[in-house]
Amino acid sequence: MSFEMKAVVIGAGLAGSESAYFLAEHGVKVTLIEMKPQKKTPAHKNDLFGELVCSNSLKSEDELTASGLLKKELEILDCFLLKCAISSRVPAGGALAVDREIFAKTITDKLKTHPNITIIQKEQEDLDFSCPVILATGPLTDGKIKEALGKIIGNNNLFFYDAIAPIVESSSVDMDFAFWGNRYDKGGEAGDYINCPMNKEEFNNFYTELIKAKTVPLKEFEELKVFEGCMPVEQIALRGFQCLRFGPMKPVGLFYEKENRMPWAAVQLRKENTQGTTFNLVGFQTNLTFGEQKRIFSMIPALKNAEFVRYGVMHRNSYLNAPLSLTHFSSLKNSPNIFVAGQLSGVEGYMESIASGLFCAINVLKTLQEKPLFVPSSKTCFGALFNEISSEVKKNFQPVNANYGIMNMPDNKFPSKNEKRKKILEESLFEINVYKENIEK
Repeated sequence: MSFEMKAVVIGAGLAGSESAYFLAEHGVKVTLIEMKPQKKTPAHKNDLFGELVCSNSLKSEDELTASGLLKKELEILDCFLLKCAISSRVPAGGALAVDREIFAKTITDKLKTHPNITIIQKEQEDLDFSCPVILATGPLTDGKIKEALGKIIGNNNLFFYDAIAPIVESSSVDMDFAFWGNRYDKGGEAGDYINCPMNKEEFNNFYTELIKAKTVPLKEFEELKVFEGCMPVEQIALRGFQCLRFGPMKPVGLFYEKENRMPWAAVQLRKENTQGTTFNLVGFQTNLTFGEQKRIFSMIPALKNAEFVRYGVMHRNSYLNAPLSLTHFSSLKNSPNIFVAGQLSGVEGYMESIASGLFCAINVLKTLQEKPLFVPSSKTCFGALFNEISSEVKKNFQPVNANYGIMNMPDNKFPSKNEKRKKILEESLFEINVYKENIEK
């Protein structure tokens, strides 16, 4: 290009970090604005970029699952944060889980040393820029930047609540009542998860206390809206006696050698760091008071003496009513120079937020190059995400994560679900490579 390409990225979370790095690698001079360390949201704890505030798992790597397929597509698209995740991984069976500190530090170091990235650490209060902007301020977007966004979209932004699971010290887990293993023996030889089994009586007692436990009052909004994938464990329990055994306490695929059978119910613990000194309770997001968390989760035999490093909490998550607010390219309908990435845009999940950051960056690059913008086929998980959030006005729009239901499925009939998924994979990889060729033109 005969002129210097410039762009602004606001927010250095997952989406913003991915956006900034992609643009910088393609010759764009990026101004990355991040309010840390000047200010943090209630959910953030450190000064690093790309901080993970909920689980440390980026879900399945199996290419025959939607989350695994999205990772494969992002690998083909040379995704920066996926590389950071792989380099900082901790064992998690068939899932990609990371050491949070190593992951965030890798991202931060790469961005701070990139010659095309200028970092300004302040709280941005407006969206008045002459060059393309990627707004990636995350699900806790608030203050003047939220007001500025509201003026553009007519206050169509919505909200829901998100919950965080507690973390315990591994040395405090009683291994006389627990065992190492992965579901169906996938992953490492010895197993990557600590499984905390419960018999029927133990589970019944646990369930009885859980459904009547005290929760933290949520005064900010009259109505509690929670995204299904972040449902607090106590809310799942209230849906019915067996719901936990078909959800976060599902025993299927586990074998308890001590009793020579599958346990009645089981809580899985997953490593939080490479040293294995702390573990999180998988699927145990909660809004219980800290005292109730200690009392009730200690009813799990293996956790009777557990030391809690962090208790679970709930926090507000903001996102746009994407069908009303966004174009198919994730730019604002009323201000097409502003692209919205990450959970604020209406996608849900770590990898989905990373994908959103990459998608916005690709579209900003094309805008700067004065080339046509395009969305990849919905035969790809990557393309389906952005078609889904922007294609149709829904009365009760909720964030969208990677799933087969949003993709264009093959028309053929298949002898098995596995064969169908292999065909989905084949078509997806073909289409994502077509998309990559168009990016590079």
